[in-house]
Amino acid sequence: MDKLVSNKNMWLRRTAMIHQLGYKDKTDTNRLFNFALCLAHENEFFIQKSIGWALRDYAHYNDKLVIDFLKKRKSELSKLSYLEAAKHLIIN
Repeated sequence: MDKLVSNKNMWLRRTAMIHQLGYKDKTDTNRLFNFALCLAHENEFFIQKSIGWALRDYAHYNDKLVIDFLKKRKSELSKLSYLEAAKHLIIN
């Protein structure tokens, strides 16, 4: 996945991001957040959506880490990624 996140093919980059889904408490948070930041500049809808989806999925297990990440990195994420990630969170 580390190689795919920078692949020329958009679908493979997206695959690297959504591969972060479902690990629950075994999620490699460094990889999750680094992948999100690596792809944050992308204008592609499916990439932006996958970032938010992966972050939202992990928030079910550690909402504090995701909230902290979103607060610190909001300006770097697309509006779509941010809104998808924050969908069920209360961020003050």
